[in-house]
Amino acid sequence: MAPPSGNVSRPGRALAALGVLIVVLFLAIVGGNIAQPAKWGSDFKVKLGLDLTSGTTVALEAQAPKGVSSAQFATDMTQAKNIMESRVNGAGFTEAQVQQQGSNIINVSVPGANSQKVIDLVGTTAQLLFRQVLLLAPNTTTATPSATPSATPSPSATATPSATASPTATASTKAKVSIAPGGGQPAPAGTARLLAAHAKASATPSPAASATASATPTPSATPTSGLSTTADAEGDASLVSAHTKALFDKLNCASKNWKAEVGYTGTQYNAANIQTVSCGTVGGVLYKYALAKSVVVGKDIKSATAGLSSTSVNWQVNVNFKSHGASEWSTLTTNMYNKYGTSSANDYIAMVLDGVVISAPVVEGAMTTGTAQITGSFTENQATTLANQLSYGALPLTFTKQSINTISPQLGSDQLHAGLLAGAIGLLLVVVYCLLYYRGLAVVAVSSLIIASVLVFEAIILLGKYEGLALELSGVAGLIVAIGITADSFVVFFERLRDEVRDGRTLRTAVERGWKRARRTVLVSDTVSFLAAALLWYFSIGEVKGFAFTLGLTTVIDVVVVFLFTKPMITLLARTKFFGQGHRWSGLDPARLGARAPWRSSRPARVTTATPPKEA
Repeated sequence: MAPPSGNVSRPGRALAALGVLIVVLFLAIVGGNIAQPAKWGSDFKVKLGLDLTSGTTVALEAQAPKGVSSAQFATDMTQAKNIMESRVNGAGFTEAQVQQQGSNIINVSVPGANSQKVIDLVGTTAQLLFRQVLLLAPNTTTATPSATPSATPSPSATATPSATASPTATASTKAKVSIAPGGGQPAPAGTARLLAAHAKASATPSPAASATASATPTPSATPTSGLSTTADAEGDASLVSAHTKALFDKLNCASKNWKAEVGYTGTQYNAANIQTVSCGTVGGVLYKYALAKSVVVGKDIKSATAGLSSTSVNWQVNVNFKSHGASEWSTLTTNMYNKYGTSSANDYIAMVLDGVVISAPVVEGAMTTGTAQITGSFTENQATTLANQLSYGALPLTFTKQSINTISPQLGSDQLHAGLLAGAIGLLLVVVYCLLYYRGLAVVAVSSLIIASVLVFEAIILLGKYEGLALELSGVAGLIVAIGITADSFVVFFERLRDEVRDGRTLRTAVERGWKRARRTVLVSDTVSFLAAALLWYFSIGEVKGFAFTLGLTTVIDVVVVFLFTKPMITLLARTKFFGQGHRWSGLDPARLGARAPWRSSRPARVTTATPPKEA
């Protein structure tokens, strides 16, 4: 009986396709390091989740405001969760998990070394507030050199505004804002004017630093000891209340507990209708601020996006305000610019998130169109980070940290080893069973498992590299279950094949007929497994998603292995003497299987009967 046409008679094509698939995945992983094998080790590292390495889990409890209905509170919780997820995704931490537990708890899990950064990002409970800078000074705690040799101002610091102090040509339509990012980031190039203004208290001022220097001479020396005070600060001290001045003088931003040390408890620093003090870092220098009341808040922002400037190669942040916010923003920036120009610290707007100044740009014009551009020598990451903070700065609820759990590298390593050991034991049991029951066919079974393992490994590496997939302990459990799924597929095929042998067919014929009967069962079984995994992934949360994902991934890979490796290999082995003639250790011995008519001999012996002699 001639074998059917197609793949069954040309197994080399299927094996070649499998080889191409493995090589393509390999090349996608190594990428540009293809010619540098020494770097392949770092390319082939599986990205592990929090429970297999180390990281932090924080539980945030929402405080329900008085008079808010349960329906509104549920809506606010959903919005808060979405904002936290947006902050996490915007920061590039796709492996972090944000989950709601019960009615008022949100759990955030972040693996890796940068966990605290994301915890701080999502745990920010305050609204984003825009406040005019009243006073600013470096957080000086030790003696510093004299800023100028005497109290006489430098001749270059005249009352005539410098070129950089004049408004830009586009100030009336789409105002620009010069900025040096805060948050400990190094000051980018191209922000000398802002930095020179900030540095007046501790360095020789730039000739274009200030147009008011002739009226208010720079102090001849900074304090020889203690903190910078109101007398050492830039800005108009007459705008600051006595209480705020006292807090400003007392403030030591170098202290981790500076909020409590100035008497802020709870979220008092977030009150929009009072003057406040704050801290922030510009150009690697820690500054202290006295800030005005806030008339523009985070919820007044419609959108904030990072993009390339149309006039330069630098990145910028484009901000759009809602109607009410646009009106307040226009009034604030117009008053500031008309009164101070760009020559005073009082023309800075501090963007305050959770009581900390994340940025303090100087206004370069009245902003009356409801839009603004924050420009500077930003990198893409700096611009994106600031845009995310502006877009997702306001949470509708106040959260308190209920618990923070950190998984140590040792614990994560122990759990990883336990998962790998469980997988190795499961694989070993399958191999032993195949050797005892299927004998020679065990070679195909074990090879199928190895090929499936290679494809799964490459897929996980690739997804981790380009999609941020982190393998968790639940995912390892899914991989262990997948061993059984792969074994089930070749067991179905082997049993169909052995049934055909029992019916007395030759092995080549049995392979094709058995495959025709087995492949439908294999496809139906894998389809059910994949649908179960897909539904589980869609409706579940947390670690269950990791289990469902790896289960679905390995189910797809099982179909690939069965069609491109297991079946073609059996077709090739059927052409060998060892398998084709049913050797007793091949697993296809007709006598051992109880075949109706053994086919080991080429043809049955011919039986003849003797002719009786004729009678005389």
